[in-house]
Amino acid sequence: MSLPSRQLVPLLRKIAGLRVLVVGDLMLDRYIWGDATRISPEAPVPVIDIARETWTAGGAGNVALNVASLGARCTVAGYIGRDEAGRKLSAALAEKGITAIPTPGSSQTIMKTRVMVQHQQLCRLDRESPPDAYRMTAKQAEKLLRKEIDACDAIVLSDYAKGLLADDLVDRVSALARDAGKFVALDPKPKRKLAFHGLDLITPNKRESLQLAGIDLPPHTPYPAAEVCARLHALFATKHLVITLGEEGMLLSSHGKILKTIPTAAREVYDVSGAGDTALAGLVLALSAGASLEVAAHFANAAAGVVVGKLGTATVTPAELRAYVAQES
Repeated sequence: MSLPSRQLVPLLRKIAGLRVLVVGDLMLDRYIWGDATRISPEAPVPVIDIARETWTAGGAGNVALNVASLGARCTVAGYIGRDEAGRKLSAALAEKGITAIPTPGSSQTIMKTRVMVQHQQLCRLDRESPPDAYRMTAKQAEKLLRKEIDACDAIVLSDYAKGLLADDLVDRVSALARDAGKFVALDPKPKRKLAFHGLDLITPNKRESLQLAGIDLPPHTPYPAAEVCARLHALFATKHLVITLGEEGMLLSSHGKILKTIPTAAREVYDVSGAGDTALAGLVLALSAGASLEVAAHFANAAAGVVVGKLGTATVTPAELRAYVAQES
């Protein structure tokens, strides 16, 4: 089953009335585009003739861009430095109508620079400070975010393991959201080992799900889906679990039980950068709009299918999604 057009249109209409708060690791995605026609005489490396540079919001910022692109109102909270990268990041968010709540700190803005040659990524250069430089306390989070939590329909905790999301912050934001009756989702990075419990949705990929479950899988061993789902529910008591399986699609689970696996919707894959953020945004929006987990997963799957057909960190619009689903029907 794919998402029928007759279900998509009313779902998009409901999504347009939603307001989402994204809290997480903000970063600037910088792209250097060029061509390489010669090897440097200084070392056996290609010489890149730069044609242009582009910038967009990455990390939690890309989740926010996808939320806004799909039609919902969005506010994002995360660290933005007082530097050139921070100014470009703020501009990229503001351009899409996203309200930014900068968190306290005096460090540099996280920036990932990708060098693109003939539509292929040659290398990536990362600039960031140690995780403690981006940390926000639970008290600071409550002061900054309480009003926005009360005003929104859903909260997304987007962890890129850069330091903003720590146990006390996650616990406080989750408690405020539960008290206000709001939907809460987390995209976890297991190496941070966050202590979370009772959320509405988590969205690890296959490798992350095994790490979260504490399962060390030998090479060429079949993925123990039932064991992973049961163990993650026992550990974290999450209502819904969606495990992204790459080219194998999505594994859906509720209350520790497997519902089904849906195949990937992608027809052409040029770049998977940010596809997980698109899927997360789609799932949160559809579930918050009242869709079942299966319908929400098909919605998110279709949105990610559009994005991986684009080069670089990208988003999907309702018009693109309608055209994509119409071709699938």
